[in-house]
This record gives sequence, C-alpha cells and structure tokens, in this order.
Amino acid sequence: MKVNLSGRRGLATTTVACAVAAAVVLFAATRSWQTVVTVQPAPLPPLKVDRTGTEIAPWLTALAVVGLAGAGALLATRAAARLAVGVLLVVAGAGVAVASLVALGDHVRVAWPLLCVLGGLVVAAAGVVTVRSGRSWPGMGARYERTSTPARRQHAQTDMWDALDRGEDPTRGDRPE
Repeated sequence: MKVNLSGRRGLATTTVACAVAAAVVLFAATRSWQTVVTVQPAPLPPLKVDRTGTEIAPWLTALAVVGLAGAGALLATRAAARLAVGVLLVVAGAGVAVASLVALGDHVRVAWPLLCVLGGLVVAAAGVVTVRSGRSWPGMGARYERTSTPARRQHAQTDMWDALDRGEDPTRGDRPE
C-alpha cells in the first residue's frame, strides 16, 4: 500500500505525527526511569531516590522541544526553509532515539526509554518525509505576508494628494476625459 504524502493531507499528517511524537517524548522523559537505593548505616532505612529520564539524559527534553517547534515550523515555512526544518527534525529525532538507547542499563525501567525511542523515530521519520515531499506541500497563504512597505504606501498617498493639487483626478487612471 502506497501512502500519498503530498499536498495538504501530507503536510497535516506529518505535522500532527511530529507534534504528537515530540509530546510523547516530553511526557516519557519526565517519568521515573530508575530507582537508586542507597544503603545507610543501621538503624536508618535505605534511601530510595527516583530519577527521571531528564535527570539521566538532560538533552531529551531539549530535543523534544525542538521536535515540537519543528512541527509548527513545517506549517510556517516553504521551499529551502522547510527542507532545513526537515533535516533538523531528522537530527533531533535521531538524537532522542540514541539518547534513550544509551540510557538503557543500570537497572533502568525499559518502558519509558523505549517510548522515547519510538517517539524519536517518528520525529525522524517526519523529517525524512519533509525532506522528500516538503516541496509539494502548500505554504501559508499570501495574506500573512507583507505586500508593501509603509514607506511605499506613504509615498503613494502623497502622490495622490499631489495629483489633486495639480487638478488631476487620481481615481480616473489612464482613461481619457
């Protein structure tokens, strides 16, 4: 089965997948990954400290935030900028996956790191799809772009007043009288 990821549907699917995967990484990174038990002299009980994924691999949350920002940037960019966002998503997703895999070991609970690996792979896949299909996706509408600078607009208004001072009708354009 071939999935068509061009046009608006491809942009929407990739953006939502990237945002959800990055949010999952943020959630999983803040859960308890490891419980460290420190033996204390008697009669004190052993000291138990839970360590989250962000304590074990602090860059996980930063890379997840990059993934979330990248999802928003997919909607706001076009052409070369969108290609750069796609490459950034590939790097961020791969970084999340590698950091999560490196954190495995030393009695770390496996579920949360593997969820981070899965989220990182989805973010990286969104980046790959963006690099491959991003040029066929639509950009934001022209209504979000500035059409003229205020100085040009001001100059055009003064030209109209000058035409009125000369006795010309600026609304008539090139039509003969």
